[in-house]
Amino acid sequence: MVDLTIMYSWNLLLIFGAIPLEAKLSQDRVFTPDQKLVPPGIHNAVCREIWRFPENLPRTQSTLAIDDVDIMTGSQFNGLTTYANLPYLNCLSDKEAEGNRYDIAILGAPFDTGVTARPGARYGPRGIRIGSERIAPDFAWSVYTGRNPFKSWATIVDCGDVPLTWLDNNVALAQLDKAHTVVSGRKASNDSFAHPRIITLGGDHTTTLSALRSTYERWGKVSVIHFDSHIDTWDPKVLGGGISDYAGLNHGTFLHIAHEEGLICHTSIHAGIRGPLARRKGDMRNDVRCGFSTIKARDLDKVGAAGVISQIRDRVRDSKVYISVDIDVLDPAFAPATGTPEVGGWTTRELLTILDGLNGLDIIGADVVEVSPIYDTSGQTTALAAAEVVLSLIELMVENPVKH
Repeated sequence: MVDLTIMYSWNLLLIFGAIPLEAKLSQDRVFTPDQKLVPPGIHNAVCREIWRFPENLPRTQSTLAIDDVDIMTGSQFNGLTTYANLPYLNCLSDKEAEGNRYDIAILGAPFDTGVTARPGARYGPRGIRIGSERIAPDFAWSVYTGRNPFKSWATIVDCGDVPLTWLDNNVALAQLDKAHTVVSGRKASNDSFAHPRIITLGGDHTTTLSALRSTYERWGKVSVIHFDSHIDTWDPKVLGGGISDYAGLNHGTFLHIAHEEGLICHTSIHAGIRGPLARRKGDMRNDVRCGFSTIKARDLDKVGAAGVISQIRDRVRDSKVYISVDIDVLDPAFAPATGTPEVGGWTTRELLTILDGLNGLDIIGADVVEVSPIYDTSGQTTALAAAEVVLSLIELMVENPVKH
């Protein structure tokens, strides 16, 4: 039995070339280890004796002189995880941003203490950036549109995350308000435009309120195109406000509050809605009062992507537009990593098709929110989807420069 085991090992190693030539020619050298060192019944020493690497491995020498080797190209940000490998700029610092103008800013909002279900979206900005690692400015030509938004007129940077406290929502949202004001208040790189536009990486959906306050300050009222499984226009008295005023501002009430602050137009629209309501009729009555019409998730089955696109465009018409994408608009099969998943949602392809169909709209801000990486698959299904949605939003912004 011992001999059979040794011969089997010998044949395998010969097949895979693990035995040097001299070992193949000299079986005595391989099969005669010092028996004094081999306890009875132990054959690992034999295996170790067989398993040798060649003493002189062939080496491929580079024909480049050391002075000709380039390690500078791309080195400034190499190793840092920015969205789509874009340049990093600390847009919050006057000193660092001076002389470094930009037209579109990626801004992370790591906040998740406004949720009513699963937390974790504070890590969403990082997850989306990791999901975008395969996207690169030099390799981003779309097979659908024939465009590469990184090779157009716009200077696009990643501003990193806003440093938000996790201990007090009022302070954190005040920090986010100020960050949006600062980042959107700088001069755009292209002199034809007064201010840069921001795409926010959430964070839970509460963070959209800060973005809407900023867009109102720079651009006036906007029509919100709200991709979500939930309406998010709940009256704080219904969702959270019964506990305290502090709890009344959350990821399910921020659009109600945006309406009360006069930030949004009565030409806003939800798309992909399917989540449950707190009141049989009262929630939707309030939703209409807040200026929204609704496309339900199953409406896509009746009218198709083209019908959904048509309804959205007819609703917002020529108004300034803010697009907010809660990743839970997708079915959990395509985006499991979110705080409040709802079955029966859209596919990633359907969402991307609808977004591409909004080309030409005056989009002055956008976000992708509610990505909670801890619930994602090992293949990063949700992060990849969110990163692709951000790319679509960038393309929409680049395709249609918006002037005041």
